[in-house]
Amino acid sequence: MQRRRFLGLTAAGAATAALAPALTACGSDGGSGSKTLRVVAADYGDKAANNSQKYWDALARAFEAQHKGIKVEATVLSWTEVDKKVADMVAAGKAPDIAQIGAYADFAASGKLYSADQLLTIPTQADIIASIARAGEVGRVQYGLPFVSSTRMLFYNKSLFLKAGIAKAPESWDELQAAAKKLQTAGVKIPYGLPLGPEEAPAETLLWMLSGGSGYTDHDGTYTINSDDNVATFTWLRDELVGKGLTGSADPSRTNRQEIFDAFCKGQVGMLNGHPTLMKQADAAGIKYGLAPLPGKSAKAKATMGVADWIMAFKAGGNREQAGLFLDFVYSTKNVLNFTNQYDLLPVTSSASDKMRADSGKAHLKPFLEQLDNAVFYPVDKTSWAKVSKALKEKIGSVVVKGGDPASVLGEIQREADATELAGAGK
Repeated sequence: MQRRRFLGLTAAGAATAALAPALTACGSDGGSGSKTLRVVAADYGDKAANNSQKYWDALARAFEAQHKGIKVEATVLSWTEVDKKVADMVAAGKAPDIAQIGAYADFAASGKLYSADQLLTIPTQADIIASIARAGEVGRVQYGLPFVSSTRMLFYNKSLFLKAGIAKAPESWDELQAAAKKLQTAGVKIPYGLPLGPEEAPAETLLWMLSGGSGYTDHDGTYTINSDDNVATFTWLRDELVGKGLTGSADPSRTNRQEIFDAFCKGQVGMLNGHPTLMKQADAAGIKYGLAPLPGKSAKAKATMGVADWIMAFKAGGNREQAGLFLDFVYSTKNVLNFTNQYDLLPVTSSASDKMRADSGKAHLKPFLEQLDNAVFYPVDKTSWAKVSKALKEKIGSVVVKGGDPASVLGEIQREADATELAGAGK
């Protein structure tokens, strides 16, 4: 199975060998007096027809038409390789001028990136949605520029709810359990889909942490993985949902998100947490579904999870001014919408979000848009997050199965997170 990005998009292949020449150097003037910006970006398409190379090529040509002295060479690679390719280029002293990839913190921490205020005009900076902009900060300075975003909501199968006699979407854990029991009694194979397998365990984990009133970090950015609230949340999951057979017969620790999505599209799942791309899959399968905010411990959760992919500009090529001009162009309302509309993603600027809300053709995305301002993001500003995410993928599923020990496992991950933070601070 192909690796999937956390925005829920299939990683599509790219003709890497054919594009190799564009990956050999950072920006230059080619001896002609003009500047060339090298851009490396990720592919959000799932087939040749919607490969993201087409977007970046068209964007580059439109930009060049307005800026005669600047050329843009864009290389689009699959998600399975783009992060590593960029890291390899940076390590070899051949960083691109601009990269649109999954993480920025390591590059920012090592002083390799321009900050947002060195690149963008004040109106462009002000247009980026504040909650997402904050997720791009390291030491209160923004280096990661959000490129696209998404949020999560509770999906439920309306036909199965009708069959089970459930009148409305649950708003609390008690209501969630009661609905799951009714679905179980009605013969639904998976009353609640709980994917804590390695594909996207950090996402499902954060969603449940938020519903229990906590998260990965506190307001100061300190890890709170083993907080009392988080231990209580996963104890409830173990005893009141998984332990009562309300997540189906499969082991949640071995269940990946796409498996649950596929089962939902076959009419086998009553409820699950999902993102906008699930709507397209469910519509194609003829599933009648509803959307609702995340259920919380005693009422609707105060926040949901937000996810973003990032764009950054490297100092190595020395093309700060040219990169800034291009990024201002990237963040124009028209260009933001051209990309997000193609892939059913959420824009990261207020102006584009307002346009999307006013577009009747995008009404299906409005519930996700409404959650964006208060969304909580992964702590991607931490260089330790990659290691913590890996630990979550390996261990978190074990806490909800019979005999699982939430306090012990969450404590173990917390200690690993703290040690990684301490090691990073000592560099």
